Amino acid sequence: MKAGEDLGVTLTRPVAVLVLVALAALIPLLGPSSALHGTGEAAAPGAGGIALLRTVLFAALCVPIGELFVNRLARSVPGTETAGGRPVAPRSWSAFAAAAGFVAALGLASVVATGNLVPDGLSDIDVGGLYASRDGKLALLEVNAFLVAGLCAGSRRPATQLWPPAAVVVAEALRAHPATEHTPLTGSGLTLVHLTCAALWTGGLLHALRTLRLWHGRYGAEAGAALLGLYARVAAVLLAAVTATGVWSSLRRMPPETVLEQLTATAYGRALLAKVLLVAAVAALALWARLRLRRAADPLTACAPARAEVVALGLAVAVSGLLTALPLPIRW
Repeated sequence: MKAGEDLGVTLTRPVAVLVLVALAALIPLLGPSSALHGTGEAAAPGAGGIALLRTVLFAALCVPIGELFVNRLARSVPGTETAGGRPVAPRSWSAFAAAAGFVAALGLASVVATGNLVPDGLSDIDVGGLYASRDGKLALLEVNAFLVAGLCAGSRRPATQLWPPAAVVVAEALRAHPATEHTPLTGSGLTLVHLTCAALWTGGLLHALRTLRLWHGRYGAEAGAALLGLYARVAAVLLAAVTATGVWSSLRRMPPETVLEQLTATAYGRALLAKVLLVAAVAALALWARLRLRRAADPLTACAPARAEVVALGLAVAVSGLLTALPLPIRW
């Protein structure tokens, strides 16, 4: 009977993950038409596909950055040293993330190469034209960065693994704020901090939970609780940074006197409102997990709300991908 129960758990987890991934994919695919309904705004061609590709790209960034972050925290947990001087870590997903990010970046680059239109065939793609525009060069940088990330995924040097995703973060920050925008460097700086902190928060929690599962029965509950506590302290700072940069960026796009109206009257505002609600739910789950970590008889019961937090963060990543495909609000 026990073997049957173990088999059921083994099958249930992958199925649950696939269901969650499918649901998250529906947000960028169906989100543009839902968000634009009744606003009078027009969506760009292929907005759903572009939003999905951008969501995959963001998720692919979270995985390696989160792994490097939590592996660094794990070295500070006493009693987890091995013969190699490093704690035991779960199998890295960085190579898979780099492959997914490469495909997504290649798809986005093909759109840029056709003048921000969805290509009907390979003949429509002007690869050489990518070198002639700022957006094209940034798209090529992201493609190459994910390619290098895949080659560096097996390296045991964290610095080697860090540079490729860092290059993608910089490229995304510059892409989101073209030179024609008012004070583009300010916008790029805000996006750089926002995206970095979000990747550390999301990818870090995912890898922390995977590490706790591996450490269970090997190092004891105290080591797992210590790792989760270290992550929680940094996550509080990350939440503050994500909130501050998100609010500042939103006010740059929507002046304070128009925010309330644009949150319901524009597609961008509606998606932004959905993201705000998700981040609020994430913050509540994080607080719940932290209270359990401090006060519960078994600190690892904090893993339950932490798992729900990962799901909510994944949905927030999907909404972020959707935001990039929607028309920017008008500065009234």
